[in-house]
Amino acid sequence: MSGRPAKVRPQVGHTLLELTIAVALGLVVTLGALSAYRSQRQAFAYASDTARIHEAGMNALMLIGEQIQMAGFVAADARAPLAGPAIFGCTAGRPGGADAALACESLSSRSDGLAVRYQGDGISTWPAASGQATDCLGQAVGAAGVEIVNRYHAKVSGSTGDTELYCEGSGKVGTAQPLVEGVERLRVRYWTAGAAQALDASAFARDQWAGVVAVDLCVLVRGAAFPRRKRYVDCDGVQAVGSDGRARQAFWRHIVLRNVAQAAS
Repeated sequence: MSGRPAKVRPQVGHTLLELTIAVALGLVVTLGALSAYRSQRQAFAYASDTARIHEAGMNALMLIGEQIQMAGFVAADARAPLAGPAIFGCTAGRPGGADAALACESLSSRSDGLAVRYQGDGISTWPAASGQATDCLGQAVGAAGVEIVNRYHAKVSGSTGDTELYCEGSGKVGTAQPLVEGVERLRVRYWTAGAAQALDASAFARDQWAGVVAVDLCVLVRGAAFPRRKRYVDCDGVQAVGSDGRARQAFWRHIVLRNVAQAAS
């Protein structure tokens, strides 16, 4: 063995500057990844909200539109006419009172309301388990030939705090139930035969409702609250800005009262 001492290698480490640069680069990469994640998550939330708005609007148009198309229906062998007009509406209110004597009750939501009247049977409605005709909520009303009045309006739910489309059927007068979430307002205008333009419900006297042959229906739907200001076109065709961070979209449909139009012609 040699008596020479073994060589000691000098320890090689990182300088403070190198460590600082490495930490800074790591933070930049982490912040970039977090920013990309937040952007993607926000884009997904916006897209989901848009899809929910569209689904709610189309569902509301379909549900109300199908009812309006049924307005005035009576069976071919019916022995008596309907007890009231096929359709009845309210401006910034909802139809209230007994089915035979509808009247308008104001709504804080400023939503229009309408009532649709027709004769129910196993064809015009989905029959209940008992075989009876049903209203807009699936509630049994009576045997075939019974008169049904379904009333629609939109308002803020007392339980969820969200805006919803409601229907009150003849199966339980005075008790409305939500059908579609997110519906903020209904806007309804009515056409009479030969008219140059559609009119609000407030322009009709009680004896004029029998002359309505078509309806312009608009449904305004709002989405979830986000930190943003969103422009939209309301049911009157006016540009507006939602200051509450909620996106809104209006859906329109022109609907002919087929049974009334055929009878008039």
